[in-house]
Amino acid sequence: MSRRAWVLFSLSSVIWGLPYLFIKVAVEAGVPPAFVAWSRIALAAVLLVPVAWRRGALRSVNGRVGAIVAYTACEVAVPFVLIAAGERYITSSLTAILVATMPLMVALLSMRLAPSDRPTGARLAGLAIGFGGVVALLGVEVAGRPDELLGAAMVLLATLGYAIAPIIVSRHLADLDPLGPVAASLTVGTIALLPAAFVAPPLRMPGPAALASIVVLGVVCTAMGLVVFFRLITEAGPGRASVITYVNPLVAVVIGVLVLGERLGGMSIGGLLLILGGSWLSTGGRELPAETRA
Repeated sequence: MSRRAWVLFSLSSVIWGLPYLFIKVAVEAGVPPAFVAWSRIALAAVLLVPVAWRRGALRSVNGRVGAIVAYTACEVAVPFVLIAAGERYITSSLTAILVATMPLMVALLSMRLAPSDRPTGARLAGLAIGFGGVVALLGVEVAGRPDELLGAAMVLLATLGYAIAPIIVSRHLADLDPLGPVAASLTVGTIALLPAAFVAPPLRMPGPAALASIVVLGVVCTAMGLVVFFRLITEAGPGRASVITYVNPLVAVVIGVLVLGERLGGMSIGGLLLILGGSWLSTGGRELPAETRA
């Protein structure tokens, strides 16, 4: 890759490794998960919708309302709430490790939705290895702690949404300028989550750390992250760009340990390696869907 592509790749990996830290800071400060999700989506919409409008990208989504709503639910509105809710109970590091199962879920869904692409041989072994890592994590790291199991379940459900979203894109939105569906989904997500944010606002004014976290989530991790990733795809192609799926969980784990002082046990490290290795095998080393993450 070119030097510019490496810079964009590094930026994208770091930007999408950051959200788990700032989500944790916000929810630990008492900001409700739905408000965290709505705030970051609304901020990103304010920044990206005008750009999409000037490019004429929003005109292309006419007639795709159903697909946009489904994409919004699977990629933005529901996962952002579930991950923030899950991080009330589990560490940001464990959250990032569980979100790293997305390629496994894509491979698993393909068994049902794309029979011609059913995993066999090494790819099937990759599924077993990857989900074995998940079982090890849940069975050892959070066993016997119902709250943490609930948090992990929320994050895994959000990750299932992330796995479904690219299927919606490939079937109904792949021919559009990517900025159009993304800007439209941010708009729909802002409107959809507004009632929840209004009904359950923070009980008190969030402190500086929580407010800064929400701003970073919206401006850097969502809006800037999308712009950088789009440029990376243009510069290096979707296949190379998708490799960040394997890198940003590592970034998130390191940040959680260094900044938040989270404990990372041997089983967490082993589970992460099993999940990443299983993901690589289950996808046959091929490119992954170029989608946003937490």
